Amino acid sequence: MKPILPALISRILIGLFFFACCSPGKLFAQASENTINLKLSGLKPISKIDERFQSFNVEMVEVVGGNFWIPYDKIDTTQKPGDNNVVMGQTKSLYRAIPPINLYEKRLTMLAAALGPTYIRVSGSWANSTYFQNNDKTKMTTAPPGFKNVLSRKEWKGVVDFSKAVNAKLVNSFAISDGVRDKDGIWTPDQAKALVNYTKLMGGSLAAAELFNEPTFAGYGGAPKGYNAATFAKDIAVFKTFVKSSLPKMIVLGPGSVGEGGMLGSGNMAMLKTDDLLSADPRPTFDVFSYHFYGGVSKRCAGEGPGSMSPKDALSPAWLNKTLAGYNYYKGMRDKYLSGKPIWLTETADAACGGNPWAATFLDCFRYVEQLGKLAKEGVQVVMHNTLSASEYGLIDQDSHQPRPNYWTALLWSRFMGTDVYDAGSSTPGVDIFVHSLKKRSGGMTLLIVNTLSTTAAVTIPSNAEQYSLTADELQTKKIQLNGEDLSLTANDELPVIKGKPIKAGVIQMAPHSITFLTFASIKK
Repeated sequence: MKPILPALISRILIGLFFFACCSPGKLFAQASENTINLKLSGLKPISKIDERFQSFNVEMVEVVGGNFWIPYDKIDTTQKPGDNNVVMGQTKSLYRAIPPINLYEKRLTMLAAALGPTYIRVSGSWANSTYFQNNDKTKMTTAPPGFKNVLSRKEWKGVVDFSKAVNAKLVNSFAISDGVRDKDGIWTPDQAKALVNYTKLMGGSLAAAELFNEPTFAGYGGAPKGYNAATFAKDIAVFKTFVKSSLPKMIVLGPGSVGEGGMLGSGNMAMLKTDDLLSADPRPTFDVFSYHFYGGVSKRCAGEGPGSMSPKDALSPAWLNKTLAGYNYYKGMRDKYLSGKPIWLTETADAACGGNPWAATFLDCFRYVEQLGKLAKEGVQVVMHNTLSASEYGLIDQDSHQPRPNYWTALLWSRFMGTDVYDAGSSTPGVDIFVHSLKKRSGGMTLLIVNTLSTTAAVTIPSNAEQYSLTADELQTKKIQLNGEDLSLTANDELPVIKGKPIKAGVIQMAPHSITFLTFASIKK
């Protein structure tokens, strides 16, 4: 999510609530009081997701360099979270200057490629006011009037080359600040056209785009003073005309809203409502309904105030089901204004403002897979994690480019979870089961069993399988194990061989606080 006033973030998340999702489940029957007996034959798919369902964001500020969320161990503790004297990206207590990311770095490229195929979304608040310098001269040190940041050709070529190297399709947004507007204050496509043409020149393409990042917070994201729903509607009309002539095959995403779905605090008049954005004239329409979701505000910005959370709650049903609250709100908006259109979640992580300290630990892996599993069941086509490698919520450490626990979880999802999704549930509170087709294996199935309990869960499986179980010695650790063996890069800086553990049909034990993928080569239909 864009870095906006922390005090504002605290206010808008006062109303956080959860939607407790509990279906009877057609996947299993209870073998005994403490054993789940799985029945896999005869299941019919309930949804089908995009092959690039699990995707990620690279923030525009990473590409161009600038101020981004400072690591917790470098925060100036004399400054209190939520101070009102905050200017976006400039408060020393919350941000640090980062150089442009090297998207040609071998380890980063190798790790990202292993998650493919994916979408890479390059956006964020900085994109809203970034000037594309469409020449090969030395990068400007100061942005032109109406812009705040500068994107060079060299930096954008790095993005295009990276997308090719890691089997990713590009998704982006465009500048919408004062610098791209005509005398009447309406968006003009000149900057967007320059970026599109250069992308084509580099042999790249844009698969999808939102006009800009998070219009519900337009005023805090670089939009002109007084920006409203009427202006948004006019901008979208111009944008769609531009897309039709210059990018007829590109998917138009929108609106890209955030902050609603149970997170909208009272008295926040600065926030635009999706209802108003989509009902303005001319009525905005999109190929895909997109939204963003964060379940809370990180400790960096909220401290112990409204919108904050504690690690002791990170495995609670209330926390793990919040993703469905956001989904249900925006699904309602989709049904009301864009009925039948697919839904993409184009930006998400554990918490706004760079993530909580434990976002970089095993503890957040449970939220990560629960979110993917729950939204796949609902038919959400794409989920883009924020970020690949920036701040605590990055899958990869920003400075060392070492994989974090969520990366290993994402890697297993990428290896085994296919696009067909089946009905699943859990007869034991705290044990959730998600079922997909086995990736790249016709007739196979993958079960994802998430045991959030501090006790063992017993499961009966109907046939032999391969087990891939993620555990850790403690929850808030960056070191995790696969089937009891430490996961780390090899001495040659490569991914280790991911080996499953053969298990026979019958009762198996799911370790306390474990995430287990079971792959079945063949299941009788």
